[in-house]
Amino acid sequence: MRIAHFSDPHVLALEGVPIWRLVTNKRVTGYANILLRRAHQHRLEVVRALARDLSDQKVDHVAVTGDVSNLALETEFEAVRELLEDDLRLPPEDVSIVPGNHDRYTRGSHKARRFEGAFLPYMRSDIAMPQGVARDHYPVVKLRGPVAIVGLATGVPRLPFVAAGEVGTVQLRALEWVLRQPEVASRTLVLLTHHPIAEPAGALHAWLEGLRDADDLRRVIDRCPRGLALHGHLHRRMLRIVRTGAGEIWSIGATSASLVHSAGTRMAAYNVYEINDAGEIGRVTSRVLDTRSRTFSEAPVPVLR
Repeated sequence: MRIAHFSDPHVLALEGVPIWRLVTNKRVTGYANILLRRAHQHRLEVVRALARDLSDQKVDHVAVTGDVSNLALETEFEAVRELLEDDLRLPPEDVSIVPGNHDRYTRGSHKARRFEGAFLPYMRSDIAMPQGVARDHYPVVKLRGPVAIVGLATGVPRLPFVAAGEVGTVQLRALEWVLRQPEVASRTLVLLTHHPIAEPAGALHAWLEGLRDADDLRRVIDRCPRGLALHGHLHRRMLRIVRTGAGEIWSIGATSASLVHSAGTRMAAYNVYEINDAGEIGRVTSRVLDTRSRTFSEAPVPVLR
C-alpha cells in the first residue's frame, strides 16, 4: 500500500470577502502577515502542481494534515475543495483530512464547524462509535488494507501569535476506545494530527506552537507496536522515532505544500509511505519541487536524532 501525505497548503482566497471580516478579531494579525510576507511565499499554483504530480503517482490513499486555509474563510475552503476535486482527482474515500490551527482560526469558525461542513465527504468513518464516546466527527477512522488511518483534530482557536494545539480529553478517550477495537488493533496505525506528537524544539516553542497534551496522546498510543504519526505545522520535512511500550512510532512531518523556500527541507513537497500486506513500514520518501524545472523529484526524508 502507498500513502501520500501533504500538509499546510495555506490556500488564500479572499475574493468577495468584505474587508471588515479581515480586520476584526484574530484575522487582523493573519491578514497583516499575508500582506507583508505569507502571500509571497505560499503559492496556489505550487499546490496545484503538487496535486497533479501526486495524482500521477497512483497512490492508494492521501493524507492531508491541516492548515489547508489561511483564515478559515468559506471562500478558502471552497478553493481547497476545488483543488481536491479538479487537480488531485481522487474520490473522498481515498482521502483523509484533518484541521489545523489556521482552519479553526477564530472562535466563530470553530463554533460553526466550518471545516467539517466543507469536508464532510472526506470524513466518513468506517467505525460507528458508541453514543457518548466521541463528538464532532473525531476520531475519523478509515480501514484500508493493512492500515487503520485515524484522524484527530488538534487545531483550536487561540490568541494572536499563539498556535498551540490540543487533542482534549474527549478525543483521547475516544481514541482509546478505537485502538481497542479488533479491526484497528490488528492493523498498523496511521495517526493524522496537525501538530506533531513529539516536539523537536524547546519548551517555550512547545507552549506557543506545539501540542500541549502530547504526553497524554503518547500514553494512549503506547501499546502500539508500530505505526506512523503524520503531521504538518512545522513546515519542515522530518522523521523522528518515538518509542512506545510495545515498539516504535515514526513521527513524520510534511513541509508546506505551497511554500517556496531556499531550504531544501522546507521547499514544497509531499511524502510517500509504503506499507506491505503484513503492515510492515517500508520506504519513506518525498517528492520535492524543483523551482527551475517546476517539476517534483524524489528525495529522502531527513531523520532527527
